Amino acid sequence: MAVVDLSISKKKEEENKLEFINDTLREEVLEYSKNFKISWLNLGRHLYAIWQDKLYHSWGYEKFEDYTEKEVGIKKSLCLKLLKAYLFVEQDEPAYLEKNFSQIRKAVNVPGYDAVDVLRLAKSKKELLADDYAKLRGDVFERGVEASEARKDLTAMMKERKPVDPEEEREQRNQTAIKKLIGAIEAFKKDMEVLKLIPGNIIEEVKELKGKLEGQI
Repeated sequence: MAVVDLSISKKKEEENKLEFINDTLREEVLEYSKNFKISWLNLGRHLYAIWQDKLYHSWGYEKFEDYTEKEVGIKKSLCLKLLKAYLFVEQDEPAYLEKNFSQIRKAVNVPGYDAVDVLRLAKSKKELLADDYAKLRGDVFERGVEASEARKDLTAMMKERKPVDPEEEREQRNQTAIKKLIGAIEAFKKDMEVLKLIPGNIIEEVKELKGKLEGQI
């Protein structure tokens, strides 16, 4: 008759139980992360309804921002951002409102309201090309990039698309050249004063030249 080592069986059972708990906890954290990132939509939707129908009047508030700050605990600036981001999603990205949006994405790829707001701002930039916006949209809605990264990319795109003024560009080059010359003269003047390699009157002329150049910037 075979002898069963109960201690080994019990140990294996505990290991399996611990592994199950770890996996469950890991999955729950990912789900909570998704819910956290997308929960602002419900808040934005309800705040918009309250603002649109002026329901805050019936609650004793004269202004919408009084209601949001004193009762909801949200500053006016953040509230406006939430409202604008929600309206942008409703009008331009309705798929984001669907329940399965976050379910088919990893938690790390679900965008937050601040990144969506950057995309909203990008939509209004007439200088951006369609490809620029498409890339930024993909970064936000597919990759779930942080707002700081999306904002940095938007700034870079705007600089690239900004029309170049030949006169302005020439003036900037001139200013840069003058500043470099002033720096070189200052270094030369200090060396000559310390080493006393040239007469004092020439050093004074160098100072005068430096002053005139500084007057050009």
